Amino acid sequence: MRTKITNARLLDPATNLDEIGDVLIEDGLIASIGDALGKADETIDASGLCLAPGIIDLRVKTGEPGSEHLETIATASRAAVSGGVTSMVIMPDTNPPIDDIALVEFITRRGDAHALNRVYPAGALTKGLSSESMAELGMMQEAGAVFFSSGEHSVANPSLMKRALTYAASHNAIVCTRAEDPNLTGSGVMNAGGLAQRMGLAGMGKDAELAMVNRDLMLAAYAGTRFILDQISTARSVQAIEAYKDEGKDVHATVAAHSLFFNELDIGDYLTYCKVSPPFRAEDDRLALIDAVKRGSIAAVVSAHNPQPPETKRLPFVEAAFGAAGLETTLSAMLTLVADERLTMLEALRPLTCGPADLMGWEQGRLKEGAPADLVLFDPAKPWACKREDLLSRSTNSPFDGRLLQGRAIMTLVGGDVVFERQSK
Repeated sequence: MRTKITNARLLDPATNLDEIGDVLIEDGLIASIGDALGKADETIDASGLCLAPGIIDLRVKTGEPGSEHLETIATASRAAVSGGVTSMVIMPDTNPPIDDIALVEFITRRGDAHALNRVYPAGALTKGLSSESMAELGMMQEAGAVFFSSGEHSVANPSLMKRALTYAASHNAIVCTRAEDPNLTGSGVMNAGGLAQRMGLAGMGKDAELAMVNRDLMLAAYAGTRFILDQISTARSVQAIEAYKDEGKDVHATVAAHSLFFNELDIGDYLTYCKVSPPFRAEDDRLALIDAVKRGSIAAVVSAHNPQPPETKRLPFVEAAFGAAGLETTLSAMLTLVADERLTMLEALRPLTCGPADLMGWEQGRLKEGAPADLVLFDPAKPWACKREDLLSRSTNSPFDGRLLQGRAIMTLVGGDVVFERQSK
């Protein structure tokens, strides 16, 4: 089967490609890129649209196994491809946590059987994500775990964290952990500062993040571990990661797309859909994160997809659950920043495509002959209002609800097959 996509604006951050052209797909791979590529069994005219590598999302939570009412791999995958996400990593904080070979293989099998996109399991760094003892990292890696995570929380015990990082380094495994000191965060529910005080809410201080950022960067550098700071949210964290990267350390950082889009003021009148962890920070932190993306200091922008049902969100702000659905809005959030002239198109796409692909050592994430034909066609000028009732995720707790965004996925291909096509309204 030969499929040709013609007249597209080809965008490949890996090679800084930005030009009008065609792509020929054959047997699930990109066969050639350019003009007049010969005959095809099917031709897709992409005039007026952009063609880029499919989005690679390194942070997706589902409820499977154990809490399928929140999200299954099938429903998450359906939501993902509608947002141009062709590869996604499933986080280990399920019920039970993904902390052994059987559960790693379970996620892989469920992805193979029910997902429209590529699904990869992350393993728990500690048994039961309890921060009490190290999980069987080597065995889970052999079973297919692509990295090891502490889930929504950091590993509080520094000695255990050091042992885990050292063991991971001996297996050339990647560790990706949250940076948040629970002793400093306490009962906080939003960014600490004057606004939190005026709203009468306990704050989550930046010091809680920075303290753990500094600790884990130091331990990872000492152990020589391939290390990712998960969802940094402050300017000081950016400075810390850049200092270690300047020293040549194999350390990296991700940021949630919603942290680039929103600040603490968006909580407004106690909007619980905007209750996330790490919290929306002040505007200067948001702008610092965008600048870090622009400089290439952020390896990956993630959806931080964390589905929560209405009964855990429609509560007083203090009682509501943390979390936001993000699979369907990540690309559009980044394209809106392009429309706002905060980022160029290639700067916005790099941490969604070749950035995470390079971290993971994957072939996808670039427009390259011989690479998997995991692609997204999107309209960069398409305005749309996000309405939670229209989202495909099983849980629609989106902070983008009611927001006007610019740019949207029109078609998604995985291995050359069209797995999603948006119907015009």
